[in-house]
Amino acid sequence: MASNRHLGRIIALQTLYEEEFRLDANDKDFDLNAVLERNITRYKDMVDDVAFIKELVKGVSKQAAQLDAQLQPVAPEWPIDQIARMDRMVLRIGLYELENEQGVPPKVVINEAVELAKAFGGDNSSKFINGVLGTLLRQKLGEDAPADEKPAAKKKPVKKAESKKEEQ
Repeated sequence: MASNRHLGRIIALQTLYEEEFRLDANDKDFDLNAVLERNITRYKDMVDDVAFIKELVKGVSKQAAQLDAQLQPVAPEWPIDQIARMDRMVLRIGLYELENEQGVPPKVVINEAVELAKAFGGDNSSKFINGVLGTLLRQKLGEDAPADEKPAAKKKPVKKAESKKEEQ
């Protein structure tokens, strides 16, 4: 059976959504591992990359505050706690993968996040997710990429009069 990471991301999204919902409701009995196992078991015949799902859920859950801190400056007009819960979960998953999944091309990560937003978010969620994650990727490439992967620096246009002065 081939790995189905798309389904894995759906399971992760479902689990993380439930975690935040139940914790916001002060559910003292919430157990992330139990919910994760229940959700994986529900789809056990269709998914074989269980390690990917577990790593994604536990990583996003553990780093939620750091992920939110990275997301906030990219969408300053939307305080992170005012972004729809589903969109917030999709953004966290996408950013976590951009930062931690070396084997997955960034464009695939963003496309997967957009697909999750289309399936589970609101009418404009996919555009919002695409914009935020695209901006984060551009920032990352601009700061962390080797010179051959960085966007080309924009040159100031030279006026004809200026170039003639330099020649003299």
